[in-house]
Amino acid sequence: MYFALEICVYGEMLRGSASASDFLTAPIAHPYDREGMHDMQKTIFVVDDNDTDLSMVEAALEEQYRVMTLSSAAAMFELLEKLTPCLILLDIEMPEMDGFEALRRLKTSALHADIPVVFLASMADASVEVRGFEMGVADFITKPFSALGLKNRIKNHLNIDDLIRERTAQLERLQNGLVGILADMIESRDKATGGHIERTSEYVKILAGAMLERGVYSDEIRGLNLEVFASAARLHDVGKIAIPDAVLDRLGSLTREEFEMIKKHTVEGERIIDNVLARTGDLVFLHNAKLFASCHHERWDGSGYPRGLKEMEIPIQGRILAIADWYDAFLSDRPYKKVFAEEEVVRMIMDNAGKMFDPVIAEVFFNVKEQFSEARRNYVRR
Repeated sequence: MYFALEICVYGEMLRGSASASDFLTAPIAHPYDREGMHDMQKTIFVVDDNDTDLSMVEAALEEQYRVMTLSSAAAMFELLEKLTPCLILLDIEMPEMDGFEALRRLKTSALHADIPVVFLASMADASVEVRGFEMGVADFITKPFSALGLKNRIKNHLNIDDLIRERTAQLERLQNGLVGILADMIESRDKATGGHIERTSEYVKILAGAMLERGVYSDEIRGLNLEVFASAARLHDVGKIAIPDAVLDRLGSLTREEFEMIKKHTVEGERIIDNVLARTGDLVFLHNAKLFASCHHERWDGSGYPRGLKEMEIPIQGRILAIADWYDAFLSDRPYKKVFAEEEVVRMIMDNAGKMFDPVIAEVFFNVKEQFSEARRNYVRR
């Protein structure tokens, strides 16, 4: 879990002495950077065009939390580019961009959708509350409010959020441990691809993270948890469990029949994960794993397998992993091919953008190719 780092105060919209330029040139901070820190390290945004309300909220909370007061939603989104708070208190009635529009933008942002938002309302209104809850608001606090009441409501929300994050982290550690064991089993059967699973998972994380930062295909990766997404990619070759050892261990070129057998690892992987889904329910992790397994050999021009999907018919998981998988395969020593130079592999990927690979994602790859290279060097050094 992560908690906020020391920050500067942002211009005239925030209370304090630091300048806007000081804040905007500071390193990006995240509210959940370290475990076990005091509440004072938790950052809360208060967004309201009424200076009196801002002062009241700040006075009530400043002893326990780091409070950022902002006079508009626009100022909030500018600050969100540098700092992610633990909670946002958001006034509904504001000029230019009201609370509902600000909430909509927050909840449709891959980077900010998980931030709890509490509406500050001028009066209790059932229709307003229904609309807010349908859009994903966590709670309503009606003005005027007492300092004690506000503090207790905020404390309860943050305690629940901490508990959810702790339990989620525990489950993710368990999940990653089990996936790691399964990935090791897969690679122990396919001796020619040692380390491939871990490396491609790291490449997927780099590429998906860069896409999030650049807003690439944001409608497909909105709310993406990078750790869960990359971990799911480790199961992309799980279907090789169903391929005979004699085929996996073949040192020379495969016959046509053997290659057709190898190609079945995509549908076998899909079948295996479908069986798990039938027993556990529609978990996001398994949904991602299924699409990684079934679609990572599909090609942008429809020439791939197993279904010959093309362009946007291919799920985002397959389009991302296709590049990561190709990059690692051609930089690895295999019995049936030589190792290619890294510059040549990058050139081949870019030459095949719009043919084998999604051209938009290929462009993102080209911009982060040094991160791919560094990740590979770090793996070799381990």
